[in-house]
Amino acid sequence: MKIAFVGKGGSGKTTLSSLFIRHLAASGAPVVAVDADINQHLGAALGLEETEAAALPAMGERLPLIKDYLRGSNPRIASAETMIKTTPPGEGSRLLRVDEANPVYDACARPVELDGGTARLMVTGPFTEADLGVACYHSKTGAVELCLNHLVDGRGEYVVVDMTAGSDSFASGLFTRFDITFLVAEPTRKGVSVYRQYKEYARDFGVTLKVVGNKVQSQDDIDFLRAEAGDDLLVTVGHSDWVRAMEKGRPPRFELLEEVNRRSLQALRTAADGTYELRDWKRYTSQMVQFHLKNATNWGNARTGADLAEQVDPGFVLGESPMATA
Repeated sequence: MKIAFVGKGGSGKTTLSSLFIRHLAASGAPVVAVDADINQHLGAALGLEETEAAALPAMGERLPLIKDYLRGSNPRIASAETMIKTTPPGEGSRLLRVDEANPVYDACARPVELDGGTARLMVTGPFTEADLGVACYHSKTGAVELCLNHLVDGRGEYVVVDMTAGSDSFASGLFTRFDITFLVAEPTRKGVSVYRQYKEYARDFGVTLKVVGNKVQSQDDIDFLRAEAGDDLLVTVGHSDWVRAMEKGRPPRFELLEEVNRRSLQALRTAADGTYELRDWKRYTSQMVQFHLKNATNWGNARTGADLAEQVDPGFVLGESPMATA
């Protein structure tokens, strides 16, 4: 299952996504965790020291390797240099699986031990001095979008992406790449404004969106979130001594997380698992093609010097089998 955590800056989305990753890993489930936030805090939230987190290989810096591997023997793609972030797979493309060894994981992923469980952690990489003033952050997240376009995940397998704050993901097709999106919202007007904006933008794309109320202190907070989000409000999370200790760099064993918060994490997993039966691989493939053709016309053809519409394989539908055709 592909799961995104979104929310305004400071809402606690990175903390909650890290707790969810720990929850999944503790059960023995295969987990790929991706830090696609410009602030790059997921590694630290998963217990890495600052030097360890800073040493993680950046996906953006390994984009040529990623493109070359995913291209495979696809005859519609003349070269890896003509691939852009929305390039869809076709016959001959290499697909990624959650629980496998491949050159992309070898180059970009590192195992993180989490109380007996393990997650693969991948990071887009932070802005560098060379990026300042000349690049937008979506040039970093393009590697994430390309990988998700070529990813086949099954029941009981999880890809958890900590997204950049606010509604920035709508600058690309990345927001459509998930089975479910958890929007972390504080019980404030600013907290729910991102929810309303996200829901409006995603309305026509079949995005499954659920709200996770965070920093909830009273029944009045819960009532406020329910009035604003209605049935989209899935669970709420309040104060956690475990989280406070984790933020100080001294996390207890994960099994000591408060029972009420453990139940909230299980509710998130149940909601994510429940979207499996709703999967529509034809729509998923169609959406990636839609965004690819739009990018090709707007900038991709000019940048690569190729007609990127020719990369689209009209008979290919991504699915859990290695090759599915319409």
